[in-house]
Amino acid sequence: MSDLLIMTPGPTEVSEEVRRAMSRKITNPDLDPDFFDFYLDVSSKLQQILRTKNDVIIMSGEGILGLESACASLIEPGDRVLVLDNGIFGRGFADFADLYGAEVIRWEFPYNKEIDIDKLEAKLAEEHDFKFATFVHCETPTGVINNAEAITSLLNEYNILSVVDSVSAIGGVPIEVDNWGIDIILGGSQKCLSVPPGLTFMSVSDAAWEAVNNRKTAVRGYYTNLQLWQNWYEEKYFPYTQAVSDIYALDAALNKWLADKEVFKRHSKIASAVRHAIKESNLNLYAENGYSDTVTAIEIPEGISYQELNQLMTESHNVMIAASLGEFEDKLIRIGHMGENCYEEKLYRTLKAFDHSLRELGFGLNVELHKIFVNKMN
Repeated sequence: MSDLLIMTPGPTEVSEEVRRAMSRKITNPDLDPDFFDFYLDVSSKLQQILRTKNDVIIMSGEGILGLESACASLIEPGDRVLVLDNGIFGRGFADFADLYGAEVIRWEFPYNKEIDIDKLEAKLAEEHDFKFATFVHCETPTGVINNAEAITSLLNEYNILSVVDSVSAIGGVPIEVDNWGIDIILGGSQKCLSVPPGLTFMSVSDAAWEAVNNRKTAVRGYYTNLQLWQNWYEEKYFPYTQAVSDIYALDAALNKWLADKEVFKRHSKIASAVRHAIKESNLNLYAENGYSDTVTAIEIPEGISYQELNQLMTESHNVMIAASLGEFEDKLIRIGHMGENCYEEKLYRTLKAFDHSLRELGFGLNVELHKIFVNKMN
């Protein structure tokens, strides 16, 4: 279906500029000296988005690769790792930490709210002997965003390194890596930057590099070993052959992002209008607070199945939205308003398709979602 509008919270729609960039003639990235300079330039553009002077690495693989690489490179058997869990992906950090032999301590918080900073502060005052802590900036399955600045500030008070999964937030909300003192932040190509899936990237602080380099045991893995990325530019050597076309695409997307002076304002305004439309209706948002500007999660009305809704929306209206994951798979639907998805006309079309499909399936909406949305935008 050529005009299917993909309004999922990643992968997103991809612009023509990015698609054209992928068709560029490739080179041999291991031998072409110009490619090392190009890669460094792309990394510097990511530094601008992340607001950091820390090293930035671009790796060939989906966002999970960055998450696992951070765990593999930092953890030695017996290290105490704190996992802040207020969502499916936050909880999932524990599996990777356990895989590499950490003593995992998981602090649970409600999944429909952002992490309570006061409660976190109280818990850290009682217990803070951790090598590093992990948390998810934006919990995509539930549409909840956490206060990364406040969380990292607390961790830094106790010299706890931070590993932050910001895959669904980078590019859609302001991030200040250096000012907030984030040690490792992880991103992915297919979310707010609107590049096809295939790349993960991260910034690594001096403190994180020190922890990686002062290990007493070898890193368990090769592809996930961050040590191999040190001095790549000076030595003109990559640990493995880079995905040239994917990085061309990323470069084009970063150029477009950096030229867009309204990017954060647009994400915030559209997200607010989407939530307003849902709140004005007899549908329910899942989150109670900590609303993300990149994804909105909505409770599936009783008597409606995602499978039927998705089939109707895609076949009759050419719009795709997403179910959730894990225990929320049959309970929530999600609209992605990030990157190339984050434009008024696309959300209008999405909400109109959503509205009409719900009515066709027998759910009696009390308002017209798309009209409430556009009124809020104007």
